[in-house]
Amino acid sequence: MDTEQFDLIVVGAGSGGVRASRIAAQRGLKVAVTEHSRVGGTCVIRGCVPKKLLMYASQFHDQWLDARGFGWALGELPRHDWPALVAAVGAEVTRLEKIYHGLLAGVGVTLLEGHATLQARDRVRVGDRVLVAPRILLATGAQPAPLAIPGADLAITSDDCFSLPRLPQRLLVVGGGFIALEFAGIFKRLGSDVVLAHRGDRPLRGFDEDVRRHLAEELTAGGLDARWGWQPRSIALRPDGRRRVTLASAAGTVEEDFDAVLMATGRTPATAGLGLADIGVALGAAGEIVVDERSRSSVPGIWAVGDCTNRMNLTPVAIREGHAVAHGLTDGPDLPIDYLTVPQAVFSQPPVAAVGHTEASARAAFAAVDIYRATFKPMRATISGRAERALMKLIVRRDTQQVVGAHMVGNDAPEILQGLAIAVNAGLTKAQFDATVGIHPTAAEEFVTMRTPVAG
Repeated sequence: MDTEQFDLIVVGAGSGGVRASRIAAQRGLKVAVTEHSRVGGTCVIRGCVPKKLLMYASQFHDQWLDARGFGWALGELPRHDWPALVAAVGAEVTRLEKIYHGLLAGVGVTLLEGHATLQARDRVRVGDRVLVAPRILLATGAQPAPLAIPGADLAITSDDCFSLPRLPQRLLVVGGGFIALEFAGIFKRLGSDVVLAHRGDRPLRGFDEDVRRHLAEELTAGGLDARWGWQPRSIALRPDGRRRVTLASAAGTVEEDFDAVLMATGRTPATAGLGLADIGVALGAAGEIVVDERSRSSVPGIWAVGDCTNRMNLTPVAIREGHAVAHGLTDGPDLPIDYLTVPQAVFSQPPVAAVGHTEASARAAFAAVDIYRATFKPMRATISGRAERALMKLIVRRDTQQVVGAHMVGNDAPEILQGLAIAVNAGLTKAQFDATVGIHPTAAEEFVTMRTPVAG
């Protein structure tokens, strides 16, 4: 079989793979990228982008209710047209996918659509085509990992949420991470009766404990039926098409019926079927590709970036990693990536955002820290009547007074923390925060007006 020669083969045309392909091609390499699904990957096609569009749609629910407190004479809540929303989101995703195709074509990247397998450390097969290159970059992302319980095949995953023919009247969301919280808020405000079941005692494992505690309280105050310490044991199909779920906790078990069950219990690296073990690429316990600080796998000439490495599974991180690999292959030296100061956002309702150390990690890293924390009722909620409180928190290294962590739960948290991420990355001190005049009246000004530490 004839082979096609390239300088770099990228397996996976998601955020990390597309960025690496474009940078490498712009700098003179002959690049091929393979994709077995749709160009754009999880973020563009079935993740961040369409999910946030659904979130925007769901927020009109609260805005409509809040308007009455501000003097608007409104009738009953309007009926939402779920099929119209799905169609609009699908059209936007298709538009973005075409842009990604154009970006690759514009710099001369060869796109091959089909499932790729590695036949050797320099050889990739896609259908009846065999590609050869001295460098291979794996950027295959991750996939949903439903619970292994009887009837799990009767549940849906986040991938399915963008093509549901109708809005579930009653929905069980299983999980306590990014995806579970975001979809629970979306479906609840679009009109579903949502139950959130999570085996832990609070959501967002790995986030600051004050953030986790505050968010759990806010979700309940906002009317979400959040059941901490509960998880499904089995799912059965009823004659009417509904799902009968057995839920268990330390208190016992119950059976409840739902129109749909959304499994949002994590994602696993999409590395099966690539032939990696056959050529000696080392994999971790979850199937992740083991890489070093330069994204190099155990096999010389093979790199991996993004969710398939299970390091920090965020789209901007995959993009930065892909860019760093392409830069190292063409220009060098490698671009450093500081994972500690990568900001994170959860578009739950209310949203969460954070950058830098949690209180626990800061106490483990430094001899002493000062904690500044504020909780308050946002101005908008004072008239709307909403039971809502925001949380803001700064973590300061005592000996240098450097701000090493910032956290927020409340409206606009992701927008506010993006700016603070610059300050944390720059190593600014608490005195520099204090010297900054706040914008009044805003919630964000609280980050420059907290003067007294609550704990040391």
